[in-house]
Amino acid sequence: MKDLEKVNASQLFSFWKNLSVGLLVMMGTLFLSWAFPFYFSPIIGLLAAAFLYTMLYNNKMRPSSTCMVVPYAMFYCMIVYAFLSIILNVLDIWSVISVPKELSFFNDPYIPALLLDPVCLLVMVVFYTRRNKLAICIDCKITKGLAIERGRLGEILSSESRLQLVNLIWLFAVLSVIIWVYYFVWYYTFTLINSRDWYIFVWINIIAFILDELYFASRYFNIYLDLKENGEIITEEELSDMTTKTYLRFYVICGNRIFVNTRVADASESNRFMLDTPFVTKRNVNGITTGEVHGIIQRLTGVMNGELRFFYGRKSPDLAKHRILRYFYFLDGSPDEFEMSLDGEWMDFEALKVIYNECPTSISTTMLTDISRMVTVILTQKLFDDRGYRKMKIKSYKPTFDLLELREHKYDFQDDKWLRIAMYNSDLRGFHIRKWWDRMKKNNPGSRNKDNQWQRRR
Repeated sequence: MKDLEKVNASQLFSFWKNLSVGLLVMMGTLFLSWAFPFYFSPIIGLLAAAFLYTMLYNNKMRPSSTCMVVPYAMFYCMIVYAFLSIILNVLDIWSVISVPKELSFFNDPYIPALLLDPVCLLVMVVFYTRRNKLAICIDCKITKGLAIERGRLGEILSSESRLQLVNLIWLFAVLSVIIWVYYFVWYYTFTLINSRDWYIFVWINIIAFILDELYFASRYFNIYLDLKENGEIITEEELSDMTTKTYLRFYVICGNRIFVNTRVADASESNRFMLDTPFVTKRNVNGITTGEVHGIIQRLTGVMNGELRFFYGRKSPDLAKHRILRYFYFLDGSPDEFEMSLDGEWMDFEALKVIYNECPTSISTTMLTDISRMVTVILTQKLFDDRGYRKMKIKSYKPTFDLLELREHKYDFQDDKWLRIAMYNSDLRGFHIRKWWDRMKKNNPGSRNKDNQWQRRR
């Protein structure tokens, strides 16, 4: 399964390109707000937000997409900036509040950076603190898989998106301090604005954005070179020539024990061993029947009368021609009655849960992903109903399960419904308000008619 760990070079480039486009949009917003009549500034901000939204939508429609958290945050930056500037000016006109003339786009000069930089700082801080609870992140995890499920690219996207947010927080914090300190200390409001003032209020931001783009361009080029040197890059030519592969993974279970190999070599690190199922095979085909799958696991285990049950399957979001199908193979009797031809041992599920909770890095990434999905789906169904409300009001209640229960109850692990509920349920703040809003929309006939018309147009 080493092919699944490789990084698609175009995905890495797209990741940097999305950040660069977002910074270019901000540069364009500042420059055009300065070059055009000042009252066009909120319109320019809304047009910038519309452009970023289009980019987000196009990325979502692609079968293989990259992380869009930072462009999504920049989209909100533009929205908040445009509407906040409009609200401040309206309140100023109505004499509800008094704002400095430099924040009113009806006056000359209007300095958009005084508002844009602090707004971007606050939005980036909010996105950084809520990055695991954002709707765009939840949808990405469910449709594309968790970071560990996407291999090396998933690790890069996860760590680098966090780094980008931290970088932008510091960038906008420094720019906000520079601009507002200059405004209060050296800028004279009763004289005409000069070239030095415009250099601080406009060009300092633009120069900082350009330097940030160059830094990340250099960073990701070095990451690309490191990956290429380690043989972890897959090119577009290799993707087009790649044959369709279906990987099959089986988890052989007897009673409350599972057969595992604790000495599986880690492909990414020499002299390191991990825990994984030994029953893994590959077929260069696009489709495979249940009968063929049953025959494969019978040959691998030597047990003819086991119960085969589908676990779940997923296509690789980054290598479209690859997919992994997981299965359970339940055996009757005692584990001691079966001698497997493959290396491994029968491990009690309670011992596996201890390893999973205390030392997850000793388990292979794919098996760790599979266990996480299994645990999440089962425990979520025990805690919440299908609307996301707690079945038991006692929050200290911690349900558990074993492999006997897994066999007895035919859980549907392919359905993503319970994963969504696990990420967004009544234990989270704002859940009840969101549910109330959804009910209001359902009870509004006009809203339903609009939704139906939109669905028919689609």
